Formats: sequence, structure tokens, C-alpha cells
Amino acid sequence: MRSMIVAALLSTSLIATSASAGVPGEVLATYEAFAAAQNARDLARVRELLLDSPDFLWVSDGIPVWGPDATLARMALFQQSEIWRVEPALERARVVEIGPGSAFLALPLVLRIGSSAPGPDALRFLVNVLCVHRPEGWRIAALFTTPDKTAP
Repeated sequence: MRSMIVAALLSTSLIATSASAGVPGEVLATYEAFAAAQNARDLARVRELLLDSPDFLWVSDGIPVWGPDATLARMALFQQSEIWRVEPALERARVVEIGPGSAFLALPLVLRIGSSAPGPDALRFLVNVLCVHRPEGWRIAALFTTPDKTAP
């Protein structure tokens, strides 16, 4: 009987640890899907990954953009460039759980934007993302980009 109780407690703690360890992977997978959708210029898919709320916030170039529709309109302008590619440094990503159902992701990325002649600019950013868990999965609730001053 005692060994059954110990086994039950051990399995409960392993399940809790596994669930906790899964949040960083799930949040990172959400951001990877977001980056892939941007690179595919699939704004409908980008929209699915954003929190469906007027409180969604993207701070881009120091400009607050509220709501997913305004965000997509701004992204669509940027994506008119011949070349538009985000290259997140996923190996340097850090996920911090804020509380149940919320997490913060920080990572550097390079945005390649421009034309093939003379070549796209390579803009280095630090990206900070607030993610929230909803019944349909993790969603991006806020996105903050700043120039990466640690880059060479």
C-alpha cells in the first residue's frame, strides 16, 4: 500500500513537472508559427495567432498599434517590400512563465526587408512577447520590438 502511495505521488509530481516544462515549448512553438506565417505573408494565419481583442498591443518603431486588425494593416504595409523575412534566433529565446496561462518570451531576430537590388537591409531587433493561453491554444497578447543594441 505504501509503495502505491509513493508511486502515485511520484507520478503526480512528474505530470506537474512535465506540464510545467511544456509551457516554454508551447509558447516557443506559437512564436515559430507566427514567424513562419509572416515569412509566408499569410496574414490570415498571423491573425489566428494574435489575441482577438482590441487590447492586443504591438509596439513597432516606438508606435503603439492597438488591436489585431490595425496590426495586420501595418504588417501588410511592411510586407509590400520585395523581401520580407524574419529570422528569429530561437536558440537564444527565453520563456518565463508569469502565472497560470501567461508567459513572456524574449528573443533576438533579424528582419531582412527591402529589395534584391541593392539587397535587403538586415535590421536586428529584440522581440518581447506576452502570450496568454486560451481554449484554442496560446495566443500573442502583446508584441514589443526594440533595436538590438547588443548586436555588432
